[in-house]
Amino acid sequence: MAEAPEFYLIVLMVINLAILFLALIVLGVSFVHCLTQRADAFPAIGTLPKGGWLAILGLSMVFCLLLQGQTIFQMIGIAAGMIYLLDVRVGLRDLSDGKGFW
Repeated sequence: MAEAPEFYLIVLMVINLAILFLALIVLGVSFVHCLTQRADAFPAIGTLPKGGWLAILGLSMVFCLLLQGQTIFQMIGIAAGMIYLLDVRVGLRDLSDGKGFW
């Protein structure tokens, strides 16, 4: 019975690391995609400007890295990255007629 708390801490650490890596991957892909897009395309699809998205994604990435034990910030970062990827990226792709690598 003495090993149960140690096992619990190991499992919790692995879960936190998995969430951290997922958040960093989603935010990194979102940030790089946002950097490569034209600034005038963002208002054309009716969303925040490019600078706003870069600030949201960049600050989310910084908070994920600095506050590694706080899973709530990582989940907020995943949500911000997924909103960008699933909503803004699709709108930008539709605006450019689906052309491009992304």
